[in-house]
Amino acid sequence: MPYCEVGKYQNDVDANCNNGTKIFYRTYGQGPIKVLLIIGLAGTHNSWDPQIKALAGTITPNDAESPASDRSSGEGGGGVEVCAFDNRGMGLSSVPTKKSEYTTSIMAKDAIAVMDHLGWEKAHIFGHSMGAMIACKLAAMVPERVLSLALLNVTGGGYECIPRIDRQTLSIAVRFLKAKTPEQRAAVDLDTHYSKEYLEEDVGTTTRRAVLYQEYVKGISASGMQSNCGFDGQINACWSHKLSRADLESICSAGFLISVIHGRHDVIAQLGHAKRLAKKLYPYARMVELPGGHLVSHERTEEVNDALLELIKASTSKISLYDWTNLPKKTSGWNMTPLSRKSSPEGSRSSVVVDIVGSLQMFLMFFFGLFMLAYEFMRRGVSRLNPVRVNAALT
Repeated sequence: MPYCEVGKYQNDVDANCNNGTKIFYRTYGQGPIKVLLIIGLAGTHNSWDPQIKALAGTITPNDAESPASDRSSGEGGGGVEVCAFDNRGMGLSSVPTKKSEYTTSIMAKDAIAVMDHLGWEKAHIFGHSMGAMIACKLAAMVPERVLSLALLNVTGGGYECIPRIDRQTLSIAVRFLKAKTPEQRAAVDLDTHYSKEYLEEDVGTTTRRAVLYQEYVKGISASGMQSNCGFDGQINACWSHKLSRADLESICSAGFLISVIHGRHDVIAQLGHAKRLAKKLYPYARMVELPGGHLVSHERTEEVNDALLELIKASTSKISLYDWTNLPKKTSGWNMTPLSRKSSPEGSRSSVVVDIVGSLQMFLMFFFGLFMLAYEFMRRGVSRLNPVRVNAALT
């Protein structure tokens, strides 16, 4: 099976930290256009199957024993080679035991090592959720190797990883923590990944929820439940992620096009955070909002694939940045433009105030969420005790 030994492609310091770490990957299709797909928390490489099919024209990996003709059929396949891999801590890749071995910077270096292993000098970098955070770090580290950047259901990490606080997400959190089997995990994953309207759609004589449930149970059973070390590590990567001003300057200085794609009904990565990041990447970024949930790449496959193919096509053209972006023009504050970069004191101060207020708001929401979660556990505990008290009173 295809593995990349990360330490072989890194300097001595990084190689010592990643001694023995292996990343499992798969490539699909053939051609001069290279696309690297980086999946999110607890996801595996085949989570990208709908996009791999559109880009490479097949979901048959190049290392599989099959006729070459099977690898170039489908709607895509126009000279595109795609690579998707399992992040460290999940699937068939190595699972380091220390949380400190999981950061978006370290995982970006894993992705760069995969590119080096494949001999790819440059590629279009597409990431989903945590994978989009990793993609941002990769783009900041080696902007000269990025042809375009697609960020699906992304946030800025840290407190922005806190989901929307309401009854639905609290229920999901409780069920997620209690899930110990593929069946339990599949049930909660559906509510995490998709919008309620999508799951309730009729598919023949049943519902889409019922169809997807069977697929999820089969998939989780095949890949196995994520280990505690892997899950805790990837959570640490999300929580510790942050894009500095230097990171943003590095990304914008390269001048490649960016698509920020997001589902309006995402309960995990809030839409407002994605919009805020897109604005920081003006005028290189285009914001694409779709009526879907966190896994918008599956729920709105055709629209997402069209956006990705359009990004690749636009990247090879001479399109103006201002024809590409659909974001409102910045009028004040720190602004990264292709002609100048400036920071006005007034704009910087107002930006700091907004960030502080936003952080305080999310801090309060976080503790409110913890309070509601504790309350829910206590309520359920009391409800289980009540019948015992009643029976005791009757005896």
